[in-house]
Parts: sequence; structure tokens; C-alpha cells
Amino acid sequence: MNLQMDAEVASSYSSNSQKIRVITEHWVGNNLFCPYCGSAYISHFENNRPVADFYCPKCTEEYELKSKNASISNKVTDGAYDTMIERINAINNPNFFFLQYGKTDLRVKNLVMVPKHFFVPDIIEKRKPLAETARRAGWIGCNIMLKNIPNEGRIYIVKDEIELPIKSVIANVEKTDFVKQYTLKARGWILDVLNCVNMIEGSEFTLNQMYQFEQILAPKYPNNHHIKDKIRQQLQILRDKGIVEFMGNRRYRKV
Repeated sequence: MNLQMDAEVASSYSSNSQKIRVITEHWVGNNLFCPYCGSAYISHFENNRPVADFYCPKCTEEYELKSKNASISNKVTDGAYDTMIERINAINNPNFFFLQYGKTDLRVKNLVMVPKHFFVPDIIEKRKPLAETARRAGWIGCNIMLKNIPNEGRIYIVKDEIELPIKSVIANVEKTDFVKQYTLKARGWILDVLNCVNMIEGSEFTLNQMYQFEQILAPKYPNNHHIKDKIRQQLQILRDKGIVEFMGNRRYRKV
């Protein structure tokens, strides 16, 4: 994988946003493998496709690319809010690549893949409507809140300009497959509890520590009056899927 992007491929464009789109998409098309099946390359869809930018010709997984020269650890700006929510609920919602590049050297700094099943409404932030004086007055955009996605769903392909082994990337993607089987509503619970687990410092934690997150989860699920029961249920799922290990006596260990 060559982490240096080629500025010459966008020499005919005048807009900076168009240039970086062409440069980053060219890099992905020439360097990136499919994180699901390991296919050596992924293909570019025809231009202006509304749902995705790339697809794997082998396993047909689809991907959308978002690029920025600032950190991708917090949030990334996306398009229309309503469109994003519709896509999350659709069966053809794509996986995402989030690429951070150097503004001066055009080198890939970080590249994160987020599987599509980690996209739930809770990670989409609604922006304020555009002012009445704007060309698209009233239009409402959104931000993808990467910080709200569990660590397990932010899979690094390149980290701090270091390429990670393909096998480890594919293995990390496979570990998330169990999330697919749940409905969007049930998925929210799994990801919320997984986020709570990740917020606890250290590798071991207790059930009582998890119960402390009841005050955070209760407002998100006002119709559920058995939050502690739900926490235990999700921990059992995470245990069965090898994400956490039950050590007995109400103690767990992060795997």
C-alpha cells in the first residue's frame, strides 16, 4: 500500500473540494482491499451514485468514502440528515471509509473502516437548518459522530501512517458480524452497552460498575423500566460472542 496520494490526477480541476475528492478516490481505487473478503481491490461506482462510492466485485459489499485533513476521531460532516436516517434504515446502507490525509504532503495519515451495522440513528447528529439568506435555506445537514461508535466498530486499516496487516483487519471485521443479526432497535442496545464497557478503565470490570450507567441509558430508553436487566442481557450477548469474558462472582474481563 502506497500512502502517498497523487495530486496530478486532479490537475484539471479548479475547486479544492473536487480536487481532494478525485485524489482520495483515486488512491482508494488503487490501494485498498476489501476488509470483508480480502479481495485485492475494490471498484469505483459510476459517478453521482447516491448511496456508495465503491464496491467489492467479489463479495459485493459497498463502501462510501469520507475524507478530511483534520482528525477523524470525533465527527465527520455528512450530507442531508433525513437522507442519512433513511439510509440507516435501508437494506443497502453502505460501509464507510474515513480517511485522514496530510494537507501539505497529501499522505494518508489514518484510515478507518466502520461496518454498516454500526450505523444507528444515535450516531447521527442533526445540524441547524441553513439560514434564510442561504442558497439552500432551511436545508438540514448532519454529522457522523465517530466518538459514539464503539471501538470495535472503528477498524483501523492505516493508523498513524502505519499500514495494519490485512489478516488482522479482516479478523476485526469478522468479530463484528454478530451485530448484523439484530434489528436496528436491538442493535442500539448492544452498541450502547458496548460503549459503556469501553468507558470503564482497565481490562476488568464488575456488574455493579455497569449498573452505574443506568442513569445514562435510562433517558435514551424512557419506555424501558428494566435497564439493569437489559444491561445483563447485553453482557450475555457480548460474552457469547467473545467480546467479554465472564469470570464469575459478577466480574467480567474485556477480551
